[in-house]
Amino acid sequence: MTDTALYRKYRPQNFDDVLGQEHVTKPLREALRAGRITHAYLFYGSRGTGKTSVARILAHEIGCAPEDIYEIDAASNRGIDEIRELREGVKTIPFRSPYKVYIVDEAHMLTKEAFNALLKTLEEPPKHAVFVLATTEFGKLPETIISRCQNFIFRKPSQKILKESIESIAKKEGYAIEPAAADLIATLGDGSFRDAQGALQKVLHSISKSVITLSHVESITSAPSHVLVNKIIEAFGEGNIQKGLEATQEAVLNNIDFVIFLKLILKKVRFVLLLRYSPETGKAVEAEFLPDEFLFIKNLSLQKEKRINSHILRELLEAHMATARAYLPQLPLELALIKVLGKDG
Repeated sequence: MTDTALYRKYRPQNFDDVLGQEHVTKPLREALRAGRITHAYLFYGSRGTGKTSVARILAHEIGCAPEDIYEIDAASNRGIDEIRELREGVKTIPFRSPYKVYIVDEAHMLTKEAFNALLKTLEEPPKHAVFVLATTEFGKLPETIISRCQNFIFRKPSQKILKESIESIAKKEGYAIEPAAADLIATLGDGSFRDAQGALQKVLHSISKSVITLSHVESITSAPSHVLVNKIIEAFGEGNIQKGLEATQEAVLNNIDFVIFLKLILKKVRFVLLLRYSPETGKAVEAEFLPDEFLFIKNLSLQKEKRINSHILRELLEAHMATARAYLPQLPLELALIKVLGKDG
């Protein structure tokens, strides 16, 4: 494996390579096919969803040569002087392309004065100028800027798309990867191709074998182990609050990310209920896990006492939503355990 970052090595090179953003790429393709090129586009969505990649592809598709593509990081070039310089540069004709494309990343970081200066250019741009503004903070952009752009929202890729992407890259790099390992890496990516690929690269740099296992990923990324996740679920299933609180404390001592921890717990509890009430989903659920893990989930779904129920799933969901802003990250999970299993429940 080369030292090139995976997110750079496997950056989409054309619209066909872009995953999970068909609602963006399809209308762009149709517009380009019809010769409808807008002078200003606004791409917004969470980090690592492909905004800059699609901006570069768009520039290429309209015939823009590399020397006529200008990428500006608004986080470090956010003032009016930089935008004034841009406005002067826009006036000059392209070197050897029909267009000059300006990609402004993190556009929300521009100052008020810079936005006002940019607005004048967006209102009356030269025919050869195309702007693509990319941002993760749509609400911080002035309405005057938004209204002068064609807007596209980039969605977080689904877990399935991220997992398949990780499996594909691992294979291209010469590794086999367990489905459960790919699934965990996708979870660690949290809706970001770049973050998921970063987690995969960390794993690849740290193993000597050609097979990536779940245990490899857990140990190298310090992700919550499936054993610890199962302990929490078993605590709910057994009605054992002490076991649940002890497992939570073990997670604290291991410095585990509780947002990821709750996400993995939620995933398994959800599948327990799906198997119980919709047995025909069994094959799809089985494909997500190693045999022992699937057996664990299946056995819980068959429990006659049905301690794992929708009430527990709801409490875990609330705990997950509260974890990111909690003073103590373990507190929402502890409260869920106490509410469901304790005397307060």
